[in-house]
Amino acid sequence: MNEGDLERSARAVGDPVVVLGPKGAGPITPGQFAEWVERSGIRLVPRSWHPVSARLMVVEEDATWPASPKPTRVATVFRVGAARKAGATEKVTAALRLPDLRSALELAYVCREMAATE
Repeated sequence: MNEGDLERSARAVGDPVVVLGPKGAGPITPGQFAEWVERSGIRLVPRSWHPVSARLMVVEEDATWPASPKPTRVATVFRVGAARKAGATEKVTAALRLPDLRSALELAYVCREMAATE
């Protein structure tokens, strides 16, 4: 993503990938995800990693955008899902960006508990 490789960005996510950010939430296609990467120009520098479960990880990041080069600290809940095709690699099936680490960890723990009680 940070290198602007749109094909690689699209290949890294599931179909669909669930996203959450300041402009909304919902499922999008890998192509739409790559378009967002290009349109936003976002760059994310990881600062800390917080495993929540085998499939959930919270990553605290410094985010920058072309119009706002001063870093803003954010945190993203990532969910990794099993590949649908045999021999395929796992994909990011959710990327839920929140304004701070505490909010992201709270959401991740709720997601973990919901999955455990299905």
